Amino acid sequence: MGMAKHKLPITLALLALLLLGPISLVSAQEEEAAVSIEMFTINNTWMLVATFLVFTMHLGFASLEAGLTRAKNAVNILFKNTAIIAIGLLTYALCGFNLMYPGEFIIGGEAGFFGFAGFGLNPGDDPGIGYADGAYTYWTDFIFQAMFAATAATIVSGAVAERIKLSSFLIFSAIYVAIFYPIAGSWQWGEGFLDAMGFYDFAGSTLVHSAGGWAALAGVLLLGPRLGKYTPGGIRAIEGHSMPLATIGMFLLWLGWFGFNGGSVLSADPEEVSFVFVTTALAAAAGIMGAMAASWTIIKKPDLSMTLNGSLAGLVGITAGADVVGVTSAIIIGFIAGIIVVGSVLLLDRARLDDPVGAISVHLVCGIWGTLAVGIFSADHSIVTQLIGVVSYGVFCFVSAFAIFGILKATIGIRVSESEEMRGLDIDEHGMEAYGGFQIFTSR
Repeated sequence: MGMAKHKLPITLALLALLLLGPISLVSAQEEEAAVSIEMFTINNTWMLVATFLVFTMHLGFASLEAGLTRAKNAVNILFKNTAIIAIGLLTYALCGFNLMYPGEFIIGGEAGFFGFAGFGLNPGDDPGIGYADGAYTYWTDFIFQAMFAATAATIVSGAVAERIKLSSFLIFSAIYVAIFYPIAGSWQWGEGFLDAMGFYDFAGSTLVHSAGGWAALAGVLLLGPRLGKYTPGGIRAIEGHSMPLATIGMFLLWLGWFGFNGGSVLSADPEEVSFVFVTTALAAAAGIMGAMAASWTIIKKPDLSMTLNGSLAGLVGITAGADVVGVTSAIIIGFIAGIIVVGSVLLLDRARLDDPVGAISVHLVCGIWGTLAVGIFSADHSIVTQLIGVVSYGVFCFVSAFAIFGILKATIGIRVSESEEMRGLDIDEHGMEAYGGFQIFTSR
């Protein structure tokens, strides 16, 4: 009995040491990161959830683009979208992440134009709770941003569909996503010169969508239209082969956008994330209504493809200011974007700029609108500064993309032959059909 009395205090002391030891260690980490281990885990988990939501957007793009183009080119569309995510992730790991977030700018001073932290991924001494003030890990930061990088090239895919050489497109995507997209992104998200001026783009109306849209415009200009699109008798509609597939793609994109915008809060802050979800959803809904009204009024029919693009137009439009504009403003922004996208599609057709899926109208034109809307609807931001940002990105992205496509056109070529285009890219580029045994080859 006497031995048991002596063992009890010793046992309690050991238990206290075991319990309090880890607590004191966590407290030291918390003091350094100014966040609890629980909140760090919640923030990081939400950021990873947002990452895989953005990942689903690539399936959305693949489905939308395939549905809005002809069956004889469906394999080619799906192949490009599969390759793009791989190219985006690998090039972002190689150099893109360190170009976009260089730490310090070697050209242009503290808030400059260009910086590079080196090749490969460099997590530093504490890639965990000590990184980003305890909001998420270094690895989460990388993978979330890498999904955005791949999205910029995916936008180009739809605009140049049905007539671009696969090899040329893949080379373009690798160069543009590896070098030019992250350099431009560093100007704002990497705390470069536009960030110092007060330019604001919450989740990428300009940094992602317009960056892809400007590249798409360059590609369309150099490629020229599809065969039979513009005739002496006028503009010929070339219908997509599967509106159900296109509709599925739109809803997948809308779902993924909750991660695209909601993840850009860069934490699991319940109020901010919830608010961004609301502005995102309402802008998309208003975009549908705006496109529906515009198409019904202008072309006298409630066009489904226009309405699908109206939802995406609303989403692109709200992306720049989802966290800083009010609910009513979000609805107005989305509704106007829906009207704009219909007008833009029709005007581009009249200008003989052939964009099979409306990517330029959705991502470039509505990306510009959404970025400028921040200066209109948010009292804390200037429309002049927003315009400077739009022009800066426009010049850099368009010239860069035009130069890459131009060099490819002058060397290996960027367009398939007339016979290949007539038969379809699936057979000539891939040696297979999307719908085996059901393919019908026509001039369409």
